Amino acid sequence: MTWLVAGLGNPGDRYARTRHNVGAMVVDELARRGDGRFRKARFVPADACEIREGSERVLLAKAHGFMNESGPAYASLAKKHHVEPEHVIAVHDDLDLGFGAIRVKLGGSTAGHHGLDSLVGSLRTPGFHRVRLGIGRPPGRQDPVDFVLEPFPKRMDAEVALFVDDAADAVLALVRDGLESAQDRFNRSGPRA
Repeated sequence: MTWLVAGLGNPGDRYARTRHNVGAMVVDELARRGDGRFRKARFVPADACEIREGSERVLLAKAHGFMNESGPAYASLAKKHHVEPEHVIAVHDDLDLGFGAIRVKLGGSTAGHHGLDSLVGSLRTPGFHRVRLGIGRPPGRQDPVDFVLEPFPKRMDAEVALFVDDAADAVLALVRDGLESAQDRFNRSGPRA
């Protein structure tokens, strides 16, 4: 069976370490662990690589376009590799969860997340898995758009690395053990102690 893991984020160095790109950071970590190398996908505006998790084939992907318009690239990859929507996993930032929180779920609302809106529209269903990664709310009256497009502060490097590591574990647990098991293990309100 083939899974597609969509690491939602924006392209380029300018956005690489921003809160909005935590989903892409997780996909990079999965590629590193699985000795995968991203390459330009043929006829699709995305980079992809393949790893294995036990007997499962896992296609990791990062779209070339901005997150809010990335759905068509992921849907094209899914179609090309015969991946049904229920075997698509969107890994994405979530303002409504405190920093370090992870939630694994299937389907549901996009809660106004435009990257998810694009994916729902392109897959023509909300029935795909999500690994929601809490980045917290902006301090004071800071605009949420500015907040998500800021890099994580340097002082948080160790915490961010641990968070990305845990999120990668959550993706692999979902593929290997199924939704309920992954939820039991990873759905929590903050970083591991």
